Amino acid sequence: MEVKKFIIKLHLSGMIKTSKVRKICEWIQSKQTIPDFNEWFVLAEIANEKRGLLLEKFNSIELELAVDRNLYHSKAITIIDSEYPQCLRESYNPPNVLFYRGDISLISEDKKLLGIVGARKNSQYATLALDKLLPTVLAANIVTVSGLAQGVDSLVHIQTAANKGKTVAVIGTGLDVFYPSQNRALQQKIAHEGLVISEYPLGSMPRRYHFPARNRIIAGLVQTLLVVEAKHQSGSLITANLALQENRNVLAVPGPITSLLSDGTNELIKAGAKPIINAQDIIEEFRNT
Repeated sequence: MEVKKFIIKLHLSGMIKTSKVRKICEWIQSKQTIPDFNEWFVLAEIANEKRGLLLEKFNSIELELAVDRNLYHSKAITIIDSEYPQCLRESYNPPNVLFYRGDISLISEDKKLLGIVGARKNSQYATLALDKLLPTVLAANIVTVSGLAQGVDSLVHIQTAANKGKTVAVIGTGLDVFYPSQNRALQQKIAHEGLVISEYPLGSMPRRYHFPARNRIIAGLVQTLLVVEAKHQSGSLITANLALQENRNVLAVPGPITSLLSDGTNELIKAGAKPIINAQDIIEEFRNT
């Protein structure tokens, strides 16, 4: 069995913790071979009474078909592949496998990646802010990264495409699932012209815990994160905090103090995030990268 398929089988089995799969991956990278069953049972710290069940599932036709189906309908990189971004590999709890459709080179080390997140129920102000900022940012060969959610995320992807730029969507479902449903055409367009990635296999439906997990991937991938409209204690602020923990640059578009949608961004600025009033404020963050 080839290494990539072995790692994907471990990932899809759902019976081994992500951290333990990573430990096995590190062993493979060090030894340049696949461990035998006894070795990976020890590496994954599998109790004796659970080994039989795990072995049965690992060798099952169902798991084999799941691996083949995912590799037929999408592509995948593992944490030990050369295409896997080093910045993500070094981040907190990196995914061991990323399934993708589109141009994987958009997340390579030589690309300038700008994460943009914001309110799901945005105001016209977010649209106007992105209209002002994105054309010049994209002209500087900066790739946008967002989560394909309703609101600001969708605006980022739509406006990037409209300006002939490149965009990456990190989603919290399988690549064959469209969430929200109205983003079906947008997701398909990004898969054709940009890149859609997910750590979840085909058929995975949206779950509440998938989205904070998705946010850590966005924070790990990008050099700089921009927040455009966010309420106090919003999901966008969670992403911003993850980015800060990864020593990424965090930027925020200031907003009117009368708007609840500006509470989060203004709080970020008060806490030290860079206020963004024009595209050059963003571009200068990439001059030394």
